Amino acid sequence: MIEEFRAAFQRVLDTAAGQAHDFPEAVKEAFRLSSSVPKEELEIALEALAPVLGDCEPYAGIAADLSVLAGALAESGTPAGQSGLEVLRQVGSYGQAAVAFMHAWDKTGGGTLPAPSQVGDEEEGRVEEVLGDNAPLATAGWWTAQRYGLAAKAMLSDSGVRSAVRADPSALDGLSQIVQALSTRLSEFGEVAELLRMAEVSRVLVLDRASWRGFRVRFDGVSDNFQLHTLLADALIGKEGLRLSGTRPDPRWVVASQDGQVDPLADVVRGEWDLVGGDGTWLGNEACPGDIPEVDGERVLVLEPQSLSHSWRAGRRHPHIVGALTVLSELHADEAAAWWSRLHPAGSVRHPMAPAIENEDTGSYRRPPRHFGVAAHFAEVDSGPLSAPFSGLDPDLDAPGPETRSDDPAPDFDSLFGGGSPFDDDPLGPSSAHVEEDEPDEFVVPAHWASAPPPQIDEESHSIPDPGPFRDPDPFGNARNDAYSPSWTDALDSPSWGDALDSPSWPDTPASPRRDDPLDPPSSDETSEETEEEDLPPGRRLLPPMPPGVSDASTWAPHWKWPLDPPRR
Repeated sequence: MIEEFRAAFQRVLDTAAGQAHDFPEAVKEAFRLSSSVPKEELEIALEALAPVLGDCEPYAGIAADLSVLAGALAESGTPAGQSGLEVLRQVGSYGQAAVAFMHAWDKTGGGTLPAPSQVGDEEEGRVEEVLGDNAPLATAGWWTAQRYGLAAKAMLSDSGVRSAVRADPSALDGLSQIVQALSTRLSEFGEVAELLRMAEVSRVLVLDRASWRGFRVRFDGVSDNFQLHTLLADALIGKEGLRLSGTRPDPRWVVASQDGQVDPLADVVRGEWDLVGGDGTWLGNEACPGDIPEVDGERVLVLEPQSLSHSWRAGRRHPHIVGALTVLSELHADEAAAWWSRLHPAGSVRHPMAPAIENEDTGSYRRPPRHFGVAAHFAEVDSGPLSAPFSGLDPDLDAPGPETRSDDPAPDFDSLFGGGSPFDDDPLGPSSAHVEEDEPDEFVVPAHWASAPPPQIDEESHSIPDPGPFRDPDPFGNARNDAYSPSWTDALDSPSWGDALDSPSWPDTPASPRRDDPLDPPSSDETSEETEEEDLPPGRRLLPPMPPGVSDASTWAPHWKWPLDPPRR
């Protein structure tokens, strides 16, 4: 089979150089046999094809068909080499001619462009009014545009070709403009434009706001910041990475961002950061690495704490291209500090859809909750592989002996859960964290939490006095009393109930019955209720009041708790 392929491919080269009539049949035969030979043979064939591609460029049809054949050989994973660069060079020249044809067509009346395979003498005569002697070349450019689009997609899927294109910024910029213009009329060039954007950048300086650390990373095959976000989280977070705080991504998310398939049980990725440019511009995950701005000649990406939780589908935009990311080095502390001194202040750039910060002291703004565990969204279906097994699941590890006891220090739960409180206003990381030691070490149960004394029996009538309206013991010290509580249903039916929920004027305790005489001194029972406020549980006054009826509204129960219990009378 190898000998047959060699003979067929040699026939392609000969018929192309001589512009023989049987050239199309030779191309088809070589393509048919290419799937039955090893990649080494394909690599030799592509190497031999490069000079013939250059010689045949004046012959538009032959050059376009040779480009398609070269792209087909490269799609099998064979390095494209010089053939790939020659194809892209011809895409630039013939593509420019095709853009001229589009421009002339609009100038001579516009209308629907003819399909590239259907263009002929009539269309050439029309654009000749604008292009003159260049009309034949422009028409040939449009005639071959689709075939060059297919070849360009295959060549830009090769990592070596993208690297070579990246090394010549001026050629990359010119080719990108031509491809962008063609993508407005030909769908094949839409993906070519995306692949050229993938080729724009491969190295980024990453700065983490929470730790003030910086890293230089190199990546390839990354089409958008969704994929970059996932790979960065895998490379930097936790002991498996470089020990940044945060939650490790599910390994299945990472595999789908590299070279694997998407696991349907773990197809929703949860983000860790807000992605912001070093110049203070919002990037987000919808952008691509080529959108990361340059600061002092280096592309800088800042990992900011999330101002709005976000998630996305796992996988790669171009599944046939392998994604990879490597941390090259970590910045010295002095170099990192120098970078931070030139960047935007913490909290100045937030998600465009994040709620406005009104007043953090009143609790009207809270940072988004952190997620715990891997693939939490699918935890009930399939917990998936974990970054480290739970030792408690192994009965032999419940009481480890000397040979199994670890010398590692106690786990640092602050770093495990991201460091500090979710409401901590200081984003500078562990160096600025502090621990308040004024709080008691043990929780003391207030006296009024104890069960009520047994009822007293009347010795004469041998009956128990009526205790009055039913009261439920409440762990927060608020007795549930329908006679004293406002009607939460009335509040919800009111058109202004939303304003009531936002109002900070709700009482911390149920409303007291109205006295007819405001000068009448409070009774001893009312006085005891006021003094009991001083014995509220720790932190009671720091919590915002709950809306009326939330604590006893059964409709807030999750669906799996239904049917509901009958209402209490």
